[in-house]
Amino acid sequence: MANAIDLIKFDKAADGLIPAVVQDANTLDILMVGFMNRAALEKTMASGLVTFWTRSRQKLWTKGETSGNVLNFKALRVNCNDDSVVVLAEPVGATCHTGHPTCYYRELSVDRSEWTTISEPEFDPDQVYHK
Repeated sequence: MANAIDLIKFDKAADGLIPAVVQDANTLDILMVGFMNRAALEKTMASGLVTFWTRSRQKLWTKGETSGNVLNFKALRVNCNDDSVVVLAEPVGATCHTGHPTCYYRELSVDRSEWTTISEPEFDPDQVYHK
Protein backbone atom coordinates (compact mmCIF):
# COMPACT_ATOMS: atom_id res chain seq x y z
CA MET A 1 0.00 0.00 0.00
CA ALA A 2 1.34 3.43 -0.94
CA ASN A 3 2.00 6.10 1.66
CA ALA A 4 -1.01 8.47 1.67
CA ILE A 5 1.35 11.46 1.77
CA ASP A 6 2.63 10.39 -1.66
CA LEU A 7 -0.68 11.59 -3.10
CA ILE A 8 -0.05 15.20 -2.03
CA LYS A 9 1.37 17.28 -4.87
CA PHE A 10 4.25 19.07 -3.17
CA ASP A 11 5.91 19.44 -6.57
CA LYS A 12 3.10 21.60 -7.94
CA ALA A 13 4.92 24.72 -6.65
CA ALA A 14 8.58 25.30 -7.47
CA ASP A 15 9.46 25.62 -3.77
CA GLY A 16 7.71 22.35 -2.87
CA LEU A 17 5.39 24.08 -0.39
CA ILE A 18 1.67 23.65 0.07
CA PRO A 19 -0.68 25.86 2.12
CA ALA A 20 -1.65 24.35 5.46
CA VAL A 21 -4.73 25.78 7.17
CA VAL A 22 -4.75 24.93 10.87
CA GLN A 23 -8.18 24.50 12.42
CA ASP A 24 -9.00 23.93 16.08
CA ALA A 25 -10.20 20.32 16.25
CA ASN A 26 -12.76 21.20 18.94
CA THR A 27 -14.10 24.67 18.11
CA LEU A 28 -13.39 24.53 14.36
CA ASP A 29 -11.93 28.07 14.53
CA ILE A 30 -9.23 28.76 11.96
CA LEU A 31 -6.08 29.24 14.01
CA MET A 32 -3.47 30.07 11.40
CA VAL A 33 -2.15 29.37 7.92
CA GLY A 34 1.37 28.16 7.27
CA PHE A 35 3.27 26.29 4.60
CA MET A 36 4.45 22.71 4.66
CA ASN A 37 6.83 20.71 2.57
CA ARG A 38 6.95 16.94 2.73
CA ALA A 39 9.48 16.98 5.59
CA ALA A 40 7.26 19.30 7.68
CA LEU A 41 4.23 17.08 7.18
CA GLU A 42 6.19 13.93 7.97
CA LYS A 43 7.60 15.51 11.14
CA THR A 44 4.10 16.64 12.15
CA MET A 45 2.72 13.14 11.80
CA ALA A 46 5.69 11.48 13.51
CA SER A 47 5.97 13.88 16.45
CA GLY A 48 2.32 14.80 16.93
CA LEU A 49 3.28 18.51 16.96
CA VAL A 50 2.35 20.67 13.98
CA THR A 51 5.47 21.67 12.05
CA PHE A 52 5.85 24.05 9.12
CA TRP A 53 8.49 25.26 6.70
CA THR A 54 9.29 28.85 7.57
CA ARG A 55 9.91 30.76 4.37
CA SER A 56 11.65 33.65 6.15
CA ARG A 57 14.17 31.44 7.97
CA GLN A 58 14.25 28.64 5.37
CA LYS A 59 13.98 25.80 7.87
CA LEU A 60 11.53 23.51 9.62
CA TRP A 61 9.70 25.19 12.50
CA THR A 62 7.54 23.42 15.06
CA LYS A 63 4.83 25.75 16.30
CA GLY A 64 5.52 26.63 19.92
CA GLU A 65 9.24 25.88 19.99
CA THR A 66 9.85 29.39 21.42
CA SER A 67 6.55 30.22 23.13
CA GLY A 68 5.57 26.76 24.36
CA ASN A 69 2.17 27.25 22.71
CA VAL A 70 2.15 24.11 20.60
CA LEU A 71 -0.44 22.65 18.26
CA ASN A 72 -1.14 18.97 18.94
CA PHE A 73 -1.85 17.20 15.66
CA LYS A 74 -5.21 15.40 15.49
CA ALA A 75 -6.15 14.86 11.84
CA LEU A 76 -5.31 15.82 8.27
CA ARG A 77 -7.56 16.66 5.34
CA VAL A 78 -6.46 17.24 1.76
CA ASN A 79 -8.29 19.27 -0.88
CA CYS A 80 -9.66 17.93 -4.17
CA ASN A 81 -6.51 18.95 -6.09
CA ASP A 82 -4.17 17.29 -3.58
CA ASP A 83 -2.23 20.56 -3.19
CA SER A 84 -3.33 22.05 0.15
CA VAL A 85 -4.24 20.64 3.54
CA VAL A 86 -6.31 21.37 6.59
CA VAL A 87 -4.61 20.33 9.80
CA LEU A 88 -6.96 19.70 12.70
CA ALA A 89 -5.13 20.41 15.94
CA GLU A 90 -5.64 21.04 19.62
CA PRO A 91 -3.88 24.25 20.63
CA VAL A 92 -2.01 24.51 23.91
CA GLY A 93 -2.15 28.22 24.67
CA ALA A 94 -2.65 31.04 22.20
CA THR A 95 -1.72 30.30 18.59
CA CYS A 96 -0.90 33.80 17.31
CA HIS A 97 2.47 35.43 18.02
CA THR A 98 0.47 38.53 19.09
CA GLY A 99 -0.92 36.56 22.04
CA HIS A 100 -4.37 36.10 20.54
CA PRO A 101 -5.96 32.64 20.51
CA THR A 102 -6.05 32.70 16.69
CA CYS A 103 -4.27 34.72 14.03
CA TYR A 104 -7.73 35.70 12.78
CA TYR A 105 -8.68 37.97 15.68
CA ARG A 106 -9.92 40.94 13.63
CA GLU A 107 -13.24 41.20 11.84
CA LEU A 108 -14.52 43.78 9.38
CA SER A 109 -17.05 46.08 11.04
CA VAL A 110 -20.70 45.93 9.99
CA ASP A 111 -20.33 49.19 8.02
CA ARG A 112 -17.15 47.76 6.43
CA SER A 113 -15.11 50.80 7.43
CA GLU A 114 -12.65 49.30 9.94
CA TRP A 115 -11.26 46.19 11.53
CA THR A 116 -12.59 45.31 14.96
CA THR A 117 -10.65 43.15 17.41
CA ILE A 118 -12.85 40.21 18.43
CA SER A 119 -10.60 38.50 21.01
CA GLU A 120 -8.21 39.56 23.72
CA PRO A 121 -4.57 38.46 23.85
CA GLU A 122 -3.75 35.66 26.27
CA PHE A 123 -0.12 36.72 26.72
CA ASP A 124 2.21 39.67 26.16
CA PRO A 125 4.43 38.87 23.15
CA ASP A 126 7.29 41.00 24.53
CA GLN A 127 7.39 38.77 27.61
CA VAL A 128 7.31 35.54 25.60
CA TYR A 129 9.62 36.43 22.73
CA HIS A 130 11.93 38.79 24.65
CA LYS A 131 11.92 41.47 21.97
